Amino acid sequence: MIAFKRVDHFHICVPPERLEEAKDFYTRVIGLELIDRPDHLFSSAGYWFNIGDAQLHIGVEAALPRSIRHTALQVADVDAARNHLQANGIEIVEEPVIPGRRRFAFIDPFGNRMELLQLL
Repeated sequence: MIAFKRVDHFHICVPPERLEEAKDFYTRVIGLELIDRPDHLFSSAGYWFNIGDAQLHIGVEAALPRSIRHTALQVADVDAARNHLQANGIEIVEEPVIPGRRRFAFIDPFGNRMELLQLL
């Protein structure tokens, strides 16, 4: 058996020509802190951000069709998160009800699906 401790990071991708737009979206709209990335270790461009006690890593690759793949993030107030995203014109996707949690997903401007949930 594997004894997991926590999520360290998750990685999403954006088209190469939209990387700077992604940096702006995740810092300005979502409010994440940009952190140092050891660029000399990677052959492609990207950015890293703090997100709670984990990190979001953004890399580049050609755009892919929309998928059900996603990352789920627990938030303190799911309604406030939804209102903030809607005020910024972000696409909201309703999720099926799961007992004990309120949740929805959003599609970032680059086609990545992100679920936000609040435990009840």
